[in-house]
Amino acid sequence: MPQLLTRIRLAMLCALVLPTLALSADNWRLTHQESGIDIYLGDVQGSPYQQFRGVVRIKASVRTLSDLQENLRVACKWLYACAQMRLLEVDGDSTWVYLTTELPWPAQPRDMVLRVRTERLDDGSLIRRLGADPDKLPEAPGFIRVRQLQGEWIMHPLAERDTEVTYRLQADPAGDVPGWLANRFVVDAPMVTLKTLRAVAERQP
Repeated sequence: MPQLLTRIRLAMLCALVLPTLALSADNWRLTHQESGIDIYLGDVQGSPYQQFRGVVRIKASVRTLSDLQENLRVACKWLYACAQMRLLEVDGDSTWVYLTTELPWPAQPRDMVLRVRTERLDDGSLIRRLGADPDKLPEAPGFIRVRQLQGEWIMHPLAERDTEVTYRLQADPAGDVPGWLANRFVVDAPMVTLKTLRAVAERQP
């Protein structure tokens, strides 16, 4: 049971709902800096939506950050636009999480099924790879299902309580999304998420 609970908590992560296709680092542009957080945007071939990458340094250990991600109830509080997050299944090194979003009017609520895979590197870094698995669960009434999404979290230790965190995401939100909201999202999502995560993490003992 302890092992199962550990795997369940590894479920996390974040997702949200915007940009799409491959995580190419070739065309990243630094577009916003605030409170020690750098936000980069990149074009995605064949998609009208941009991908984002947010980078921040947090005075907390990889273990502390990992724990804050693995507790789904807590994670949904610091993850931008998250309304609900719950565990669906654990199978080997993969965990499936169901997530619903709350976005500004006039966007309709989205939901998604995320497959989360965690990799631990020899240097102490933790990587969590996110991918959409839209057919894992029947579509729910009142929600638009996000069918294309991929991203990752990278937590690289700089010292015992000092970690560089990178959050990258691209997705197709499906349905009609106003251009102003799409443009706002790719900056607000990483900025708010990383700022809130840092505030929570740096309060931990």
